[in-house]
Amino acid sequence: MAQRDYYEVLGCRKDADEATLKKAFRRLAMKYHPDRNPDDPKAEASFREAKEAHEILSDKSKRAAYDQFGHAGVEAGRAGSGFGAGSDPFGDIFGDVFGDIFGGGRSSRTQVFRGADLRYELSLSLEQAVGGDSVNIDVPTQVECDRCRSAGAEPGTERAPCATCKGAGQVRVQQTGFFSIQQTCPNCKGVGTIITHPCRSCSGRGRVRKVKTLAVQVPAGVDDGDRIRLAQEGEAGRNGGPSGDLYVDIMVRSHPIFERDGQSLSCDVPVSFAAAALGNSVEVPTLDGQVVLKIPPETQSGKVFRLRGKGVRSVRSNGLGDLFCNVQVETPVKMTEEQKELLARFDESVQAGGSRHNPRVRSWLDGVKAFFERIGS
Repeated sequence: MAQRDYYEVLGCRKDADEATLKKAFRRLAMKYHPDRNPDDPKAEASFREAKEAHEILSDKSKRAAYDQFGHAGVEAGRAGSGFGAGSDPFGDIFGDVFGDIFGGGRSSRTQVFRGADLRYELSLSLEQAVGGDSVNIDVPTQVECDRCRSAGAEPGTERAPCATCKGAGQVRVQQTGFFSIQQTCPNCKGVGTIITHPCRSCSGRGRVRKVKTLAVQVPAGVDDGDRIRLAQEGEAGRNGGPSGDLYVDIMVRSHPIFERDGQSLSCDVPVSFAAAALGNSVEVPTLDGQVVLKIPPETQSGKVFRLRGKGVRSVRSNGLGDLFCNVQVETPVKMTEEQKELLARFDESVQAGGSRHNPRVRSWLDGVKAFFERIGS
């Protein structure tokens, strides 16, 4: 029976590159593999045919001979490397093509691991967050062992080849039927060598526990929940891998005077009854110092005054926010008998003036009256 053209078997053009050939074979292998088609001689024959085509066309010299002379050009080489006794017709090609699927494949002898990222909560005052600061923090972490320089072996000693994988870094695991896969060696973790004399300082781990002091530059305008990234200040990597990063999460403590909302600040301004009624000027604190706030006559409790440009400059914006001053009229406490008498006489005079002195009371009473009339009807 005449052999089919290898390009036709894989469904590729003659100018197909290596990646295209490999992708085509992977598709056919997954479709016709005997483990997926038990007791199906036709599927096994299709798999062998696809494997043979891929073996020839993925080899530059064999492909050149095939392109020039056809099957005759590769017949001798194919016969010498055919499926003889004791050969594994499926194991090697699956180790190469499907290693990334099943965790096997021919990988690097040295596995490099990046260090873990770390997180640190940094508590700041409002003044530090708004104005910026430089803060020293102590971070418990894993650092490179100074004695062995992360090698894990005692200085002056050498690593020995792994007895399990014979230095290959991988072991082959036979599955059902012809199918076998390669896996990372469980003894040496893919390195191919083992430590026979562990470092006395790190016990072979290559890293040691240490509290590291770092200076964190806090930019002006950071807010609660913001995060600062310090590159490569996390845990040290293994086998020469890069260090992880340190993420500093900002937590701004509550302030005795101000509350912050983005770029805005707010504060309560207590004023006396007389100052609210007659008008006055009071000194109000800001982050830049004291300013004078004018309280107009007849100011009610809860009135909010806005001081533009006295808020916060955000780390994400150049503009300044505003300061909102919430007036709180303070009721006198611990009054003397004389003060109580004066206040009673004042109240009598106010009541005698009618609703023009207490407009909110009159409107409130009218609302209450209307409410009871509605529910009584």
